[in-house]
Amino acid sequence: MTVEKHDQAVTHHYLVHFPEHPERENDPHYKDFNHFRNQTKATAQCAVGKHRNDFSECSLDKPLELHHSHVEFSLQNGVDLKWLEPDYPGISDPEQVGAWVESAANLVWLCVFHHRGHGGAHTASASDYEAEKYVRGLIDQGPADPKAMKAHLPNPPETII
Repeated sequence: MTVEKHDQAVTHHYLVHFPEHPERENDPHYKDFNHFRNQTKATAQCAVGKHRNDFSECSLDKPLELHHSHVEFSLQNGVDLKWLEPDYPGISDPEQVGAWVESAANLVWLCVFHHRGHGGAHTASASDYEAEKYVRGLIDQGPADPKAMKAHLPNPPETII
């Protein structure tokens, strides 16, 4: 049996526990972030569009943005180095995590849509964001009013929160 093509409303609610972290302008490694940005912005491309070799879903009418692809700046003081070290050898010194967070190993250029838009790394679930690299038009903004979602869906669920 085949499941027919369909739309499904998805809502995620959860609580993130941010560790204490410096304000961005007081970060001693922010200069590294700016150096990377200045060195690469002239040739930067959205990583999702580049991966696809197709920029048709990228928001190229706005400047590209740098995304912390593995560890966000605000989370650096909560990193368990035993978990990070196997994937990024040499990051076992707590004094160096901030420098790594602001380095090329942890930064990727994204268009606004793939960074902060409804299909972005900061908005979509990790699995949906990853799948978006391979499925054209996967994530749609849908109606602004969540209650209007029922009218948008061919087979709406009983409740939409």
